[in-house]
Amino acid sequence: MSDAELRVETSGQVVSPPEPWVRIVPLGGVGEIGLNMTLLETAEDILVIDAGLMFPEEEMLGVDLVLPDATYLLAQRPRVRGVVLTHGHEDHTGALPYLLPQLPVPIYGTRLSLGLVQEKLREFGLDRQAELRAVRPQDRLSLGTLEVEFVRVSHSIPDGVAVAVRTAAGLVVHTGDFKFDDTPVDGEVTDVQKFAELGRRGILALLSDSTNAARTGTTPSEATIGRTFEQIFRSATGRVIVACFASNIHRVQQVLDVAVRLGRRVAVNGKSMAANVRIAGQLGYLRVPPDTLLPLEDLQRLPAEQGVIITTGSQGEPLSAVARMADGEHKQLEVRPGDTVVFSARVIPGNEQSIARTVNRLLKRGAQVITEDVCPGVHVSGHPCQEELRFMLRLTRPRFFVPVHGERRHLHWHAELARQMGMPGEHVFVLENGDVLELTEEGGRVAGRVPAGRVLVDGKGVGDVGDAVLRDRQHLAQDGMVVVVVGLDKDGAIAVGPDIISRGFADLPEGDALLEGARRLVVEVLEGCVRAEKIDGALVKQRIRSAVRRFIQKAVERRPMILPLVIEL
Repeated sequence: MSDAELRVETSGQVVSPPEPWVRIVPLGGVGEIGLNMTLLETAEDILVIDAGLMFPEEEMLGVDLVLPDATYLLAQRPRVRGVVLTHGHEDHTGALPYLLPQLPVPIYGTRLSLGLVQEKLREFGLDRQAELRAVRPQDRLSLGTLEVEFVRVSHSIPDGVAVAVRTAAGLVVHTGDFKFDDTPVDGEVTDVQKFAELGRRGILALLSDSTNAARTGTTPSEATIGRTFEQIFRSATGRVIVACFASNIHRVQQVLDVAVRLGRRVAVNGKSMAANVRIAGQLGYLRVPPDTLLPLEDLQRLPAEQGVIITTGSQGEPLSAVARMADGEHKQLEVRPGDTVVFSARVIPGNEQSIARTVNRLLKRGAQVITEDVCPGVHVSGHPCQEELRFMLRLTRPRFFVPVHGERRHLHWHAELARQMGMPGEHVFVLENGDVLELTEEGGRVAGRVPAGRVLVDGKGVGDVGDAVLRDRQHLAQDGMVVVVVGLDKDGAIAVGPDIISRGFADLPEGDALLEGARRLVVEVLEGCVRAEKIDGALVKQRIRSAVRRFIQKAVERRPMILPLVIEL
C-alpha cells in the first residue's frame, strides 16, 4: 500500500462498511483560512469541491504561494470526476494552475468563476487545454454515480453557489462561502427555499462556512457600504483612493455607482484589479456607466476633486500598489496632501503590522487614511455570523454536521453552536486536514487519515522549499551568516586564507578583533586536523562550524549561521 493510499489507524487496511458510504476528506481549509479543497469520495467516484491557495504567513520567508498537498487525490486519478467551484475567490480556485497539469479533469463553475479561472490559466499557458464547463444555480449534473445540484448563495463576489451532492449513502451539502443578505448589490439573494427543500428531502451531512462563528448577530448587507462611501466621497477635497480585494466585484460596483452620482471619474490600478474589472464587465457582472472609467494617466490630468482610484493592496503587501504609493515608489501615482485613502477590507490575521506601516507612511505624506478601525462602515464581511449559521442549520436539519472554512477556533465555536441547537455531540465532527470522515445511514466515524499538508511555491519551484529551508531562512533573517573560506593543499595544509565574510551579522571592518580571533581559531582547528590525520572534507567543515559557532556565541552572544567553504587545491 503506497503512502498516498488511505491509512486506517486500527488495521492498516481500508475496510469499507457493507452499506453504502460516503467519505469527506478535507485536504485544506479546515484549521486555516484559505487552501480550501474538500473531496467527496464513494466506492466509484471522487468529486473535488474547490481547489484554493493561501498567501504565505509572516514566517514563510521568500514564499510566494501555499498550495494544499494533493498527493492522495493524484493517487486516485481514475475515480476523479471533476472539480466543482463554489465561487471565484483565489482561496477556492488558485491551486488549479498547479493541479490541472497532473489532474486533467473537467472544472465546473458559474460563468464568473470560470472567467476568472480562465484568466489565471492563461498566465500559465493552460487555458486551451483546460475543460471548463459552465453551470448555473438550479442546474443538475450526473458525474459518475454522483448527482450534483447547485444552489444560489450571496457572498462578496457574484455568482456564488452551494453544492448539493446526492450519493448512495445520502445527500451531502457544502454551503461554500455565503451569507443571508436581503439587499445584495446584484439582487441575487441566497436561495432560502432551495435549502429548505433540501432539508425536507433529508440531508446526511452539512459542511458549512465557519469564518464568523465567533460573531454574534447577523452580517450587515453589502449595500450599506455604498452609503459609507458616499459620505466619504462627499467630504473628500481631493482624490479618493479605495484599496480592496481585486475579486470583490460588489465593492468595485459600489465605488463606481457612488462616483457616477457625485460626478467623479474612476481609474483602476493593479494588474489583478484591472483584469477582474475587465472580465466582470465583459460577462455582465459589473455595470460600468459610460465615460466613467479612464486610464490612470488621463485621470491624473483632471482636478483632484474629480478623481477616484480603485486599487489593490488592502493588506499592506510590500509590493502592492498602495504600499508603493506610501513609499513614494509608484511609477504613476504620488500620494499628495488632500488625498483620502480608504482601506475597504478586513485585516487578514498576520497582516496587522504591514497595514500599520503602510498607514503610517500614507499619513506622513499628508493623506487622510480611513480603515475599518476608524470607520467600521468601510467594510462588511461576506460570511455569516451566528444567527445566520443557526438559520442555515434550522433550514437544512442535517443528520451530521462538519464546520469548514476557518481556523480551529472558528470550527470549534461553530460546532458548539450546532450542539447548543440540539445536535448530538457524536454527530458533529471537527476535522483536521487529512482526516477521513466516513458516513453511512448507520453512523459516522473518522476512519483514518491520508497525506495532507502545505506545498510551498517559491518562484518556479513547487514543493522544493520545506521546513528545513524555512528554518534556515528564519535563522539567516534573525542572525545573519558567517562564511569561512579556506583553501587546502593535498596534505591538508592551508594554502589560501582563511577568509571570513559576514552578511546580516555585523558591520565589521577588516582587522576587527572578532574576525581576527575567528581566523586564528580556524587555523588552530585545521592544524589540529592535520596532526590527527583527519583531513576528510566533511569532518573538517563540521569542526570549523562548531568551533566558530562557539567562539562567536561566547564573544558577542549571537548565533549566526556558519557556512564553511573548504576548497581542495
